[in-house]
Amino acid sequence: MDMYTKVAWIIPLLPFVSFLLLTALGKGFRTAGIWIGTIASLSAFVVSLLVLLERLKPNAVDYNNGFDWITINEYVFTIGFEVTNLTALMLVVVTLVSFLVNLYSAGYMKNDERITVFYGYISLFTFSMLGLVLSDNMLSLYIFWELVGVCSFLLVGFWYTKPAARAAAKKAFIVTRIGDAGLLIGILLLFWYMPGHSLGFTMIESVFDGQGGTIATSITTVIALLIFLGAVGKSGQFPLHVWLPDAMEGPTPISALIHAATMVAAGVFLIARTFDIFEASAFAMETVAYIGGFTAIFAATIALAQNDIKRILAYSTVSQLGFMMMALGLGSLTGGIFHLFTHAFFKALLFLGAGSIIHAVHTQDINEMGGLGKKMRITAWTFGIGALALSGIPPLAGFWSKDLILTVALEENPLLFVIGLVAAFCTALYMTRLFILVFLGKAKSSKGSEVLGKVKESPWVMTVPLLVLAVLSVVAGFVETPWNGWLGTWLSDDAEAPHGSTIAIICSIAVGVLGLLVGWLIYGKGSISRTFVTERMPWLIRLLERKYFVDEFYEVVVIRSLRNLGTGLIAFDTYIIGGVVKLAGSAANGASKIALRLQNGHVQTYSVAAVIGVLVIVITIIGRRILS
Repeated sequence: MDMYTKVAWIIPLLPFVSFLLLTALGKGFRTAGIWIGTIASLSAFVVSLLVLLERLKPNAVDYNNGFDWITINEYVFTIGFEVTNLTALMLVVVTLVSFLVNLYSAGYMKNDERITVFYGYISLFTFSMLGLVLSDNMLSLYIFWELVGVCSFLLVGFWYTKPAARAAAKKAFIVTRIGDAGLLIGILLLFWYMPGHSLGFTMIESVFDGQGGTIATSITTVIALLIFLGAVGKSGQFPLHVWLPDAMEGPTPISALIHAATMVAAGVFLIARTFDIFEASAFAMETVAYIGGFTAIFAATIALAQNDIKRILAYSTVSQLGFMMMALGLGSLTGGIFHLFTHAFFKALLFLGAGSIIHAVHTQDINEMGGLGKKMRITAWTFGIGALALSGIPPLAGFWSKDLILTVALEENPLLFVIGLVAAFCTALYMTRLFILVFLGKAKSSKGSEVLGKVKESPWVMTVPLLVLAVLSVVAGFVETPWNGWLGTWLSDDAEAPHGSTIAIICSIAVGVLGLLVGWLIYGKGSISRTFVTERMPWLIRLLERKYFVDEFYEVVVIRSLRNLGTGLIAFDTYIIGGVVKLAGSAANGASKIALRLQNGHVQTYSVAAVIGVLVIVITIIGRRILS
């Protein structure tokens, strides 16, 4: 009974053992490294699937097990694992995407001399995310949370000989530290105010229970906002989204893993895991909803003007994460997790499809592509399925999850409903633009024409993951439909209201189809001139191309200010502190030289010194009497 649930701790252990083996073997064992990493991820997926099957049984009970870790006086810190319906679902998503990325990388990274190191990093990354998912308390979750950040630094900067990769790795690490600092402070406050100073998720749920429990609402709001700050950093929400597009400097399989199932998913999962805290604060919920809604439309508009295929998909991820946050802020745990679930499959599909394209043409600029659909049919068809799913076209998975979010927004906040519709329209438009420029028509430049003649479909180790993810992008959405609320009922005991809003469904379909149609008229048929907006509003195009100048703002206001402050502190340390120390040292050195000359063993010197001393004493006494 629940045999696999009780040994769920094995799931993160499998990729961790793989990491240890690959590290011990070194980069010389290329083939062995591929097999070890892939088999470990497959094994973790199989066990995760068995755990999920046990959780599908009626009346399945949450399982928690652990041990005392650190005891300091009356404080006892425990560490363990907890299996719930939410964590079981996340285990399957993480391990499945990780396995497919491992398999895909055998083709994509086969010529890299450090492929064994690459597989070791993937294994450590997977272990970190799985440990985060299974953690039964906030302290151990934070440990794995930081380890996920370290792994992203290693993988984004994997090609460290490239200056852009090094810069992107540092940027990702530093920007996410801002959010992580907020999360740490939030955990410390939670520890201080929780009864018994417990950080266990079971205790958190019982204390808050939607009402705040014994903790004041103001304190609850502060804790929730600090936790959300951590999620903003990891999940690339405005204004800490700037690291995510630059992270595209890493190998494309890692882009798929980061954007689909690991790092960026961690922030959304954190909000879902601590959802009771947020429900106890109306202000915190509104903050999450509005930040998510703004991020969704903000990133979607930026994606319209990008030309790098991976950056388009990166801003798409930022936008879709905004949809998830908006759903959670509006009170729909099912909506946020459902979109996380479906998005993992079609976004992994799109990134791996982009990797297949880059592997064939050796460029990331969509303006240098074109006509690839004839040469790469599997990549084209699967990428098209992913693009339609992302655009919210029925009956693909993205439609059902986005429809649920829009339905909740229509019921709870009409303004966010309109924002969601505009973001959905932009999504369909930029994905249509991307697909047409890459796969249809002719090569757009001499470089593209030169490459096109040599293009061929990727090897089977790269196309099989595309086919699997394409199937999931079609069928995964049927776990939660307007007439079947199974996922919401299964995730929580309290089933959410039906979400069969006719208005929301019609609007969702309409904006998706309209985006496809406008994209086809502009980039496919040419009925609408591509220069229509460029000629009339060049400032708008520049604004979108430069990503609303957010990076420039950080450069001028934050980075330069900190750099100037650092320069000032260095000058203060060098000339003021260093000068005082140097003066004191010089004075002591001079005094020691004088004393050394006086203590030279010559009687004449001692006599002169004695006479001088007597004269000084006499002069001092006479002076004091005169003054008195």
